[in-house]
Amino acid sequence: MEKENVGRNVSVIKDADGNNIVMINDIIFKGKRSINWDDVEKYLKDYVGDFYKNVETNDIVYFGKDLPDEYAHSEYTNSLKGAYAKAKANAAQGLGEIIEIAFNGNYTENKKEKHAVDAAKGWYRFESRFALPVYGDSGEVDRYNVFHIYLIIRHDQDGNKYLYDLINIKKETSNPLGCQE
Repeated sequence: MEKENVGRNVSVIKDADGNNIVMINDIIFKGKRSINWDDVEKYLKDYVGDFYKNVETNDIVYFGKDLPDEYAHSEYTNSLKGAYAKAKANAAQGLGEIIEIAFNGNYTENKKEKHAVDAAKGWYRFESRFALPVYGDSGEVDRYNVFHIYLIIRHDQDGNKYLYDLINIKKETSNPLGCQE
């Protein structure tokens, strides 16, 4: 069953152009040099079994038992450094909402034998957006950085769709929230 927004400071807002953005208001994964991805994996394990409905397609997308490990230890995650690693780690708090507002879904057939069962019915790739606060020297929020991300969703042999990973994170250079720079 879908969990409520318990203990998470996450909401969905619209930018000046009417596009949805998931606002993640707390930075829970911090690190001067690197993110402790084992902590991210542990955090996500509490949400295995949750599900969310995508508004555009009405598809139900589950958090499967493979999500925490893949999200925290994929080749893509291992390649992330600095602000992008911090952004992906903290996006874990808003994955349900990121699924709900995802758009521009594209289907691809599974071509890898290792995914013959868990992605037997193929893969979906959706776009989504989220924002994270940037704190100033005073400890107050100066602005929000907005990120564009792709969700990878596997369509299992059991007929269910499962979030697999988030990839290709990019910071948006526009100022969609009207914040002062």
